[in-house]
Parts: sequence; C-alpha cells; structure tokens
Amino acid sequence: MSSEKAKVSEQTPPEHRETRWTHLQRGAQARLLRKMDWNIVPFLALLYLLSFLDRSNIGNARLAHLERDLGMTGKLDYNIALAVFFPPYVLAEIPSNLMMKRMGHPSGSAHDLDGLVKNLTGLVIARIFLGFCEGGLFPGVTWYITLWYRRHECGLRMAIFFSAATLADGRHRWSPGWAWIFILEGLVTVVVAFFAKWVINDSPETAKFLTEDERTEVVARLKLDRTSLADEYHFKYFKAAVKDWKIWVHMLITIGIYTPLYSISLFLPTIVRNMGYTDEKAQLMSVPPYVVGCVATIGGGYLADRSKKRGPYMMFFCIIAIIGFVMLISTNTPAVQYLGTFFAVSGIYPNVPMGVAWNGNNIGGSTKRAVGIAMHVGFGNLGGVISGFAYRSSEAPRFYSGHGLLIGTITMSTILSLFMHLYLEMKEAERELGDNASFFRYTE
Repeated sequence: MSSEKAKVSEQTPPEHRETRWTHLQRGAQARLLRKMDWNIVPFLALLYLLSFLDRSNIGNARLAHLERDLGMTGKLDYNIALAVFFPPYVLAEIPSNLMMKRMGHPSGSAHDLDGLVKNLTGLVIARIFLGFCEGGLFPGVTWYITLWYRRHECGLRMAIFFSAATLADGRHRWSPGWAWIFILEGLVTVVVAFFAKWVINDSPETAKFLTEDERTEVVARLKLDRTSLADEYHFKYFKAAVKDWKIWVHMLITIGIYTPLYSISLFLPTIVRNMGYTDEKAQLMSVPPYVVGCVATIGGGYLADRSKKRGPYMMFFCIIAIIGFVMLISTNTPAVQYLGTFFAVSGIYPNVPMGVAWNGNNIGGSTKRAVGIAMHVGFGNLGGVISGFAYRSSEAPRFYSGHGLLIGTITMSTILSLFMHLYLEMKEAERELGDNASFFRYTE
C-alpha cells in the first residue's frame, strides 16, 4: 500500500500535492497564519487608517470653519476641493501596482500642506498632490495580501485592513482648528511611513519573521491554491486584464459602492448636523455608526471566507445600505434618519474589501491580478469625484438628490452582483460536470 501511495505521489506534479503540513499538522498551519497575521495585517491597517484620515477629515475641517477662513464663498467651492483629489488618485493606481514600490510614500507631507494653505487655490493644489501620493496604497496593499494568503483567507484580512477606514471616520472628532487637524495628523503619517520600509516584508520568500521551513510552506500552499498560474511579469497579462469583461463588471459594481462610501465619509457630519444638532454634537454622533460598520466589515469578511462565497454577501450588504438611504430620504424624523445612517454605513463599508477580494479571487496569475485589482479600485475611486457633488448645501436638510443618487448606484451594484454570482455559479456547475473543465475554480 505504501509503495502505491509513493507511486501516486511521484506521478502528481509538486504544485498539486498537499504540503506536508496540510493533513499532519493543522495546528502548525493555524500558528503560521497567526504569525503572518500579526506581522502583516496590523501595520497595513495602520497605514490605511492614516491614509483615510488624510483624505476624509476635510469633512471635520469644514465644521471647524474651513470655508470661512479660506474665503470659500462659491456654492460649489467645497465640492470642488473634494473632487480634485480623486483623478490623480486614480491615475496613480495601475502604475503603482505594476511597479509595486514600497507603501511608505510621502502622503503625510502632502497632507501637512493642507494645513498651510491660505485660500481655495492652495487647498485645491494640496488636495491634488495628496491624491497622487496616496493613489497606490489601497490597490497595492490588497494585491500584497494576495501574495501571502490563499484565496479563501484573503477576505477577512482585507476586511480587517479596511476596517481601519471605519476607525478613521469614527474616531473621537476633536476640533483644535482645521489647520491643526491637517498638520498634526499629517505629521503622524510621515513618522509611520518612515518605518514602513523596515516593517513590511517584500514577499514570503524573503520574510524575515518566518523560518526557512515556514517560508517554504507559505509558498507551497499558495501554489496549491493558485495551481501554478503564471506569476512572471509580461505585458500580455496587462492586456489580458484589460480584455477580461468580468473585471469590467466588477469595476461597475465598485463605482456603485465607492460613490456612497466617499459620500457618507465626507458628508456624514453635515447630514447629522442638518437633522438639527449642533456642530459639536453632530461630530460626536457620527462615531457610533462607524463602530457598527467596523463590526459588520470584519464579520462579513469572516463569514464570506468561511463559506467561500462572496456574491450573496455583497447583495445582502447592498440591500442593507439601500434600506439606510431610504430611511434618510423618506422622513423628517431625526431618530429614524439617524438609524438610517447605521444601516447605510453597515451596508457600504463591508462591500469594499469583499468586492476587491471577490474580484481578486477570480483572476489567475499575480501580474494579471495586480492589474485587475488596480483597475477595480481605480475605477471605483472615480466615485469619489461623483461623491464630491452628491450633497449640496442648497438642498439641506433633506438632500433628496444626494440620497437618491446613492440609492441608484447601490441598486446598480446589487443587480450586477446578482448577475456575476449567477454567471460564476453556472460556470462552476459546468466544470463540476466536466464541461469547460479547468483546474482554476471561481469564487461565487
């Protein structure tokens, strides 16, 4: 019997064999994952926390009299200052993922400039520069996570990483003056980014926190999960990503989610204030929805990883978000509107990491996946341009156009998520029957 097993093993390509820990040492694998988690995820989450603070705390600065101090008297001055951040942010994403420079780029120093500006022109220039500096972080980190974890392990890690955004928006909203909001938080970003070069390991093959056996195991389990699809850099994989219609569908799903993501992030204090609360109370009342959103983000990522399905969870959270915005648009009652913000945040935020994990799970080969993730995130971030004009002061306090726009974008994402789920479910069923068989399996 043992000789038969040996013969089968010899006939099986190395990349398709179970690694020696898979059956014999489940506990060792769990310890390896915990070791990777503690050495990878917390610092990435910290980087994204600071990044999201840098781009979104202009909403708090507004309540701290940013517009008055900079002479922003035009009806759309604030909206323009929000929107100009995103075009350079998007342009930086695909080149950044292809080059994959280290993530400690100088976003903090760019953010410091926001605190030194004296007029609208200076604020616009500083926001453009900040967009260029921060553009590569989110797609780069999400791709980086796929270099370490198997496909059904990525979702939870991406959710924990992205949950830092909810902490950024839900932090205690202190107001020492809008300039100091920018300067102090920017300085923290500079200090943390300085240490990124030494904290972040390039790949499992060179990770200093792993032993030689652990490095071998991480590489082997990834090969087993990805079935040795091409990982080398070649322009043909860039073209393959651009031609893949499934990635384009995910891009549309993403812009439908990122538009409300940035809208609620930038305008939630304003929305709460227009329910009749003071500026100070509006800032404090903006915190609890993000606490619930953080729990929903991590919980959704965990459940999706366990079930190895993402489409049904995407649709569920989209429906939760739609319920929230319907509550905001349909009543004047502050208590109901405030409850609606909980639904809106809890429905939007979980779908950001879940969406990029879903797309990344279904792209074979690391080069194509890097481009596909950057396309996904980049196109989605164009929603930030839309979000800058979603809520206009002239429509306060009900903001019919803004809420209606976001209900529309989330509905689009729900329908497209249903389409992708049904399509991938059909393709998997065909492969189970032997039709169009392939060793690469989709995540539905």
